[in-house]
Amino acid sequence: MKTRVTELLQIAYPVVQGGLAYLAYADLAAAVSNAGGLGQITAMSLPSAKALREEIRKVRALTDKPFGVNYAIGQHGRPYEEMLDVAIEEGVTVVSVTGGNPEPLLRRLDGHPIKKLVLVASARQAQKAESIGADAVMAVGQEGGGHLGRDDIGTFVLIPRVVDSVNIPVLASGGIGDGRGILAALALGAEGVEMGTRFIATKECVHAHSAYKEALVTGTEHDTAVIKRTLGAPARVVRTPGSDHILQLEKEGAGYEQLKSFISGESNCTFIYEGNSQRGFGWAGQVIGLIDDVPSVQQLFDRMFGDVNKSLDRLRSFS
Repeated sequence: MKTRVTELLQIAYPVVQGGLAYLAYADLAAAVSNAGGLGQITAMSLPSAKALREEIRKVRALTDKPFGVNYAIGQHGRPYEEMLDVAIEEGVTVVSVTGGNPEPLLRRLDGHPIKKLVLVASARQAQKAESIGADAVMAVGQEGGGHLGRDDIGTFVLIPRVVDSVNIPVLASGGIGDGRGILAALALGAEGVEMGTRFIATKECVHAHSAYKEALVTGTEHDTAVIKRTLGAPARVVRTPGSDHILQLEKEGAGYEQLKSFISGESNCTFIYEGNSQRGFGWAGQVIGLIDDVPSVQQLFDRMFGDVNKSLDRLRSFS
């Protein structure tokens, strides 16, 4: 499948694995890249620049295909400069940016042959990303997991709006987990997709606890909720007693100081690593309604692009 995204990233299929805080490490990134997509490492979930360097080298030992490094720069305001220098020094070919203002990070990449992807949630953000040097944008609709835009715009409307607003390639994100979603994204004008939640429920996402994967498999599209809306940072999670507690606190008017221990990275890891749903939470999009198994990444790709071809045949039958 050839699009501007596959040409830009030098991949076989226009699928980018999301940054997935605390989960996107070498095993998953290499598996996605080996299957023909673009796998990614989550830089800011690692404890140090040394740890990131080691993780990049682990990926290289597992694949000779392109992969990226994601920088969630809004995470706790932690400095990212040293971590970014590692990606430059190691010759990483793709960097993606989520959260916060991407401009200082993109400027730091000036003069380096690194492709730059920026996650956006509106046409205005996409235009800004293009103006400061992004090579492509990933537009996430309200169905997505993790942090979202504040305007509650669904993927089906957001993607054509963003496509019409910029000249660079657009990847669709939010609510995509199978071949039908990929084909729909392409029909809306996107030239690729970013998928997060679906890759958690794969065999190579080895850091995700079985209870987390089970919640994604058994949950329906009704079993997610948006937390942190009262803080101006809405983010979608799978429903657990832990996330319900956060929502109740917000309903009661709790501020950041009262919420911070419940919405922290540590609380996130309590569920996704330990399976403790009473005290923790896990990011997930509404696409969990389409997830009913835990395949290998290669099996998932084979299925998705088999479905793309079946859906194309179905569409041709209408003519």
